[in-house]
Amino acid sequence: MAVDTSLYDLLGVHPEATEDEIKKAYRKKAREHHPDKNPDDPSAHQKFQEMAAAYEVLGSNDAREAYDRYGLDSLKGGGGPGMDPADIFSELFGGMHFGFDFGGPGGPRRTKGEDSVIPYDVTLEDLYNGKSVKMNMEKEAVCSICKGSGAKGSAKPKQCVKCEGKGFTIVQTHLGAGRYGASRAMCPDCSGHGEKLREKDQCKKCKGKKTVKEKTRQEIFVERGMADRQRIVLSGAGDEEPGVPPGDVIFVLKTRSHSSFERSGNDLLTKVHITLSEALLGFSRIILTHLDGRGIHVSSMPGKIYKSGDSIMVRGEGMPVYKSPDQKGQLYVMFEVDMPDEDWLKTIDPKALEALLPPKKPEMDPKPAVIDEVGYEESDIVDFGDDEHDWEDEDEDETGEPECRPQ
Repeated sequence: MAVDTSLYDLLGVHPEATEDEIKKAYRKKAREHHPDKNPDDPSAHQKFQEMAAAYEVLGSNDAREAYDRYGLDSLKGGGGPGMDPADIFSELFGGMHFGFDFGGPGGPRRTKGEDSVIPYDVTLEDLYNGKSVKMNMEKEAVCSICKGSGAKGSAKPKQCVKCEGKGFTIVQTHLGAGRYGASRAMCPDCSGHGEKLREKDQCKKCKGKKTVKEKTRQEIFVERGMADRQRIVLSGAGDEEPGVPPGDVIFVLKTRSHSSFERSGNDLLTKVHITLSEALLGFSRIILTHLDGRGIHVSSMPGKIYKSGDSIMVRGEGMPVYKSPDQKGQLYVMFEVDMPDEDWLKTIDPKALEALLPPKKPEMDPKPAVIDEVGYEESDIVDFGDDEHDWEDEDEDETGEPECRPQ
């Protein structure tokens, strides 16, 4: 049994997994965490690198054997007990950061604080016209009294008794059939630091936490032509931690559905209702109010008859192009012809109207051999298919089995 199973845990395999099982697990994890498939997850790149680092070791027979016998300390020539695993991986993989929570005094080494990802609702009008938004926010800031040490004056932390300064504890998991697995878990007493301050030595302002809550005022700019799920990044505006630059605040735009317009890329689509008279004789009027409040006037083509579902395209009246707002996509207008109601029909002479309209269709020729005169009732097409499962077989009981009847 391996003395350290953290790399196996990353790939989700058992320490006794075969080479093929490890390879399949790595491919699955790599696809799952690939940055291209997770554009809104700022940690996807780090997770992807973790999978690659784990497979680099477990995919090599020699490296895996050494890791199984001696743990991460065996992965660097000349390394031994006490060697920081973060240093080992830094040397093995070209200085890339893999974010493993190896524990140890001071915790894992990081080059940047955690990013804060915040969904932000916008309207289609916001994305068409652009806008700036000022908001009050709260973040963690390094304590100004203790400068991030968490200590009062020159007080020093003491070694954690529970983990003996390692920052982690060993947790055994029962795997069944008399087998047990071992893995590292962050020490709950010292939060992985390997040391802790006595209560009387803690800074009075931050209570030993090293950071305090701080209110800030931020401004974000929604630029014209931005898209749904696009990110607005405020660099360095995230939570602060001692010893590392602060993370970023990332706003992810979430577009609300619009009652009149539908967007696809830089194009817009809308539906406009016209009367039967306009469909037959044409029109010249303001047909819609655009996203910036302008009225859009259209004169139909002379002699053109419009049917429901017909459309026109107005060039240059779509969405502004991001970073090139003077350029715009196209506006597509789909027409819906509104038929007149019965009250209108009562105001005119049916014979005169019939003389103006195209003739009615003639009777079918040849006629079917059997003709039934049937009645009908008004309906709504959305009800079509509603009674598909409204029947029950009278020969089946409540369990769905055929009912036995005496002969």
